[in-house]
Amino acid sequence: MALTVSREFTDPSAAELLPTVRQMCDDLLAPRAAAAEEAGEFPREVFRTLGAAGLLSLPFPEEHGGGGLPLHDYLQVIEELASAWASVGLGVSVHTLACFPLAIFGSAEQQQRWLPAMLGGELLGAYCLSEADAGSDAAALTTRAERTQGGYRVSGVKSWISHGGVADFYVAMVRTSDDGPKGISCLLLDADSPGLSARPPERKLGFSASPTAQMVFDDVPADGDRLIGQEGSGFGIALAALDGGRLGMAACAVGIAQAALDLAVRYAHERHQFGRAIADFQGLSFLLADMATQVAAARALYLTAARKRDRGEPFGVEAAMAKLFATDMAMRVTTDAVQVLGGAGYVKDYPAERYFREAKALQIVEGTNQIQRVVIGRGLRPS
Repeated sequence: MALTVSREFTDPSAAELLPTVRQMCDDLLAPRAAAAEEAGEFPREVFRTLGAAGLLSLPFPEEHGGGGLPLHDYLQVIEELASAWASVGLGVSVHTLACFPLAIFGSAEQQQRWLPAMLGGELLGAYCLSEADAGSDAAALTTRAERTQGGYRVSGVKSWISHGGVADFYVAMVRTSDDGPKGISCLLLDADSPGLSARPPERKLGFSASPTAQMVFDDVPADGDRLIGQEGSGFGIALAALDGGRLGMAACAVGIAQAALDLAVRYAHERHQFGRAIADFQGLSFLLADMATQVAAARALYLTAARKRDRGEPFGVEAAMAKLFATDMAMRVTTDAVQVLGGAGYVKDYPAERYFREAKALQIVEGTNQIQRVVIGRGLRPS
């Protein structure tokens, strides 16, 4: 790496896991990323391999087949994956987000029934919250679950769903009453549920190998035991899940930015102009120094938030700060990486332009950075 990343883990088993993760990044992810992104091919078999290696279950309890890792350690694995292939790092974070409601709010019976298969690698999840008219204002969602004898019938359309159309299960926030946020509930649905379908994937600026699609719920049946938590508790579940999801996006952003920094430093030492490496010119070396400092600062911020979560302390504001800073940082660093490479940074022969396009998405997903500022601002109180 351009700047040696010194990893410190809470759990010694994470340190033992890291060489395996890095080897998988070198052998399985990095060599395939460019071609798969260019073709828009979702690497489903890669997620099965990661699942078999235990990487889809890291932050969940061991009694349900999880890895039992602290969030602090799990996020550093996400960063490593994202630095090699951002769509995979993002996908692991999305899967964790989809498993979170059941793992934290599900009953013991529900957890025993479904969670092991979700964490074992064969099943991949998606998280359905956003709608066309309920993005930042998630409480305005209208997808409705009508009560039936023994369960529900779900109708509506969810938008911007990562893994839409390729997931094996969907965790959906639905309206069970008209009582504002208190009328939202959480349902777990199988991908093959009658009436559940995906529209064609969105044509996106980046993350082409990670499908994003609208999910259509056309009178989808759901048994009563598919309700996660209590009826009406879905909005609180959604917000709790998003706090952890924002740290996942921060880790992905740092991974992308680290990859861009590595590329820029390597290119700057290989590229010669006026008889010397361009890295020797102060104007460019200062740019690289600023990039490296920003990456390190963002990493420290998301790890600080993760440590608060691991100690059981409130961490929502810190998660918003980490997501805001890390994703804005990734946009700056990838922009500067393109500039360091000059014309080479603007063409697809090098991954700089891909990092740039991927960084932009992270300023939007899991709550726009404007929403993060709202969360942070509301948390500021006189001491």
